Amino acid sequence: MTVHILKLCVGIDSIEHLIEVRQARSHFLPDGTPYNYHITRARPKRAVEVLDGGSIYWVIKGFIQVRQRIIGLEPVETDTGVKCKFVMDTNLVRTESQPRRPHQGWRYLDPKDAPKDIADGARSDSLPEDMSQKLRDLGLL
Repeated sequence: MTVHILKLCVGIDSIEHLIEVRQARSHFLPDGTPYNYHITRARPKRAVEVLDGGSIYWVIKGFIQVRQRIIGLEPVETDTGVKCKFVMDTNLVRTESQPRRPHQGWRYLDPKDAPKDIADGARSDSLPEDMSQKLRDLGLL
């Protein structure tokens, strides 16, 4: 059974900003395949479920807006001990906007509670993105 991860996207202002940051931080495997990652303090105890099709759902400015499929969990040795690297697909999938309160670290997200994907080129509303973002910032959308 699949389970997802919910994570705040700290310091990111929009999906476009996340794309810019991810492109700047992309690393490449020896065969030239790009991938992205995020390092956290703890490895999920439900790792098998996360790796069974799970994604990181990113909360940007108080709303889940996008997800990335998790393709691996790797241990990483740091100055402060062993941490967990979430290796993610480079494809960012836009989702329906769903409000979320701030929290520390990450949380599990049950698939039934996850927002639906938005098809490429489709929008969850008919407003321009900048106006939608302003309304989301105000808690009106």
